[in-house]
Order: sequence, then structure tokens, then C-alpha cells
Amino acid sequence: MPKVKITLRRSLIGQGFKAKETIKSLGLKKINSSVEREVDESLTGMLNKVAHLVETEEIK
Repeated sequence: MPKVKITLRRSLIGQGFKAKETIKSLGLKKINSSVEREVDESLTGMLNKVAHLVETEEIK
């Protein structure tokens, strides 16, 4: 499975409860924090919901 690096780029201030919980479940806490995760269907759905807050890049 391919991996992606997910970085939180925007603040969670003013965001809804679900967006905050999605960011928390991705393992992101502060702006510019990053995690590496393997791509699967659930991760793709989470990234679609918070695409305006995060930056993703594919890792080989």
C-alpha cells in the first residue's frame, strides 16, 4: 500500500466538531505537525472531509 504524509496547515479555530475530531483521529495536534499513514478507504474519506485544513504528499 502507498503511504502519504499528512500535515496540518490551517487552524481548527472556527471549524465544526466533526472536523476537529477527524483531525484528532488522524493523529494531528498542532499546526505543521505531520504523520505518515498507509492509504486505505477510511483514510481517503477522512482526508476528503478535511482537505481544506491539511496538505498531503505521497511517499515512495
